[in-house]
Amino acid sequence: MSEQVSLNKHLRDAKIDHDLMHLILKITQSSKYIHHAMQTGDLGLAGTSNMYGEDQLALDVVSNQIFVKELEDSNYTSCLASEEMDEICKIPEEKKGKYAVVFDPLDGSSLVDANMAIGSIFGIYEAEHVMGKTGDDQVASIIIVYGPRVSLLYTTRNGVHEFILNAVGEFVLSKENIKLEKDAKHFAPGNLRAVATEEKYRKLVDSWMDEKYTLRYSGGMVPDINHMFMKEEGVFTYPGYHEKPDGKLRLLYECAPIALLVEEAGGRATNGKERILDLEITSLDQRTPIFVGSENEVIKVEKMLS
Repeated sequence: MSEQVSLNKHLRDAKIDHDLMHLILKITQSSKYIHHAMQTGDLGLAGTSNMYGEDQLALDVVSNQIFVKELEDSNYTSCLASEEMDEICKIPEEKKGKYAVVFDPLDGSSLVDANMAIGSIFGIYEAEHVMGKTGDDQVASIIIVYGPRVSLLYTTRNGVHEFILNAVGEFVLSKENIKLEKDAKHFAPGNLRAVATEEKYRKLVDSWMDEKYTLRYSGGMVPDINHMFMKEEGVFTYPGYHEKPDGKLRLLYECAPIALLVEEAGGRATNGKERILDLEITSLDQRTPIFVGSENEVIKVEKMLS
């Protein structure tokens, strides 16, 4: 039996920057606390709302607090921006590092009470701040999936790699250098209600059904994107529509980190007109449509929605 490769060893072998390596390890260590909180904590409403007016679960609040505390005290971060916070968290000078970290601490939290898979999303920039940057400025991105197993996908712009949390609490390598096939057989159509008003989107969804694609949509971006990587093909869409022409998903916390992972695996990520990673970050609340996944399928989406 071959020796299992730990995340620590994998990062060391990749010879990435010392501080970036330890920052990634700090994020993954913190995710274990989140997993424990899910198993033992309060899953109800917290009685508060985030900056977007969305009701927060107690688990949303706890997850955000855990990540902020752990990263703020790590000495590797310059600032933190979370989907659950109104403002960027600036790090005190005595604890300041060189990496700006942006994150959605609990993507898909509305699925918690149904006991479905949810996740966390991270983007990392070597910068004092993120305003004026683009997703292409990221030096790393990570998604963590809390499902029957806890898994993570990470890239430091040197391929996409999957790790599984084992029985002794260590993330070990499961798949290395994952690549997405050019064509897709699975589709995950976010905001399916938009077919009621967006005729082009309706025709797109109809085309997938006519061509006998397999529907795989959970209602959470992280598990749906993770499914794509595990099958090594697929497409995820979340369009704009007449009420919200820029869609619902945030560029900073969701779309840019996901886009980096997908492009590193040979896929494509676009808002229908521009590459997601080329979009300038102008606000914490900035939103964008997103069409992401297998290259040829995303090109097809762009053509049908243009």
